[in-house]
Amino acid sequence: MESRSPGELPRRNADAPWDHFDTRAYIEHNYRSVSDVDAEIISIVRDHFADHFSRNPERPARGIDVGAGANLYPALAMLPWCERITLLDRSRNNYRYLREQRDGYDPVWDQFWDILSRHRAYAALTHERREKFRQVVRVEQNDLFSLTDRQGRWSLGTMFFVAESLSTSYEEFQHGVECFLRALAPGAPFAAAFMEHSRGYEVGGQWFPACDVSESQVYDCMAGWSGKLETRHVGRPNEVRAGYTGMIVACGFRDLGIS
Repeated sequence: MESRSPGELPRRNADAPWDHFDTRAYIEHNYRSVSDVDAEIISIVRDHFADHFSRNPERPARGIDVGAGANLYPALAMLPWCERITLLDRSRNNYRYLREQRDGYDPVWDQFWDILSRHRAYAALTHERREKFRQVVRVEQNDLFSLTDRQGRWSLGTMFFVAESLSTSYEEFQHGVECFLRALAPGAPFAAAFMEHSRGYEVGGQWFPACDVSESQVYDCMAGWSGKLETRHVGRPNEVRAGYTGMIVACGFRDLGIS
């Protein structure tokens, strides 16, 4: 398969070679061990969710991880409070991987759980986490933009490195963020992460597109749909791969008054 150079990246999401995404190569490069920046992101998201649910012991949540891909730690971050978690991804290879992981996820993800379990809400689930994951997770092969028909369905949500990593189009970035937030019920807590000023990325010799976004652009794009929103800049330039300046973590709650 002929790889693209960064200058030839597809401009639109529909043009990208998602079914050629090398899931195992992505995991090997990004998640074989816990990077400092992932540890920081996990801690931020863990504390955001745990704080909310400690003050709001509501009925079990229905969670969604949009563009779950080859990353299980967002789903694990939602696990203590969910009766159902939907893992949504467009790529055929990612979909297959997620289905395999549902019935018994790989030991590589235990090191990420160790960080989550530093909070008692996760520690209490440690011995049952794999069985609960198997029981509550459902995997769906679908596009982020398909969520326009399912507004307000989920009460907890994550979206990690997706909206800015699907095309070079800022319009599609904005639409992707809107689709994610519209899929959440009013008041739902959420966490999202973004690559800052990404120029595209290579997985297994294949190039994939990215939209160049700043922290202020992420905040402005999300704020209109959020009742409360906080963004943080984490990590260093090119810490995980070449071609970006850092990462942005956004934690907040779906606005109560916008539908």
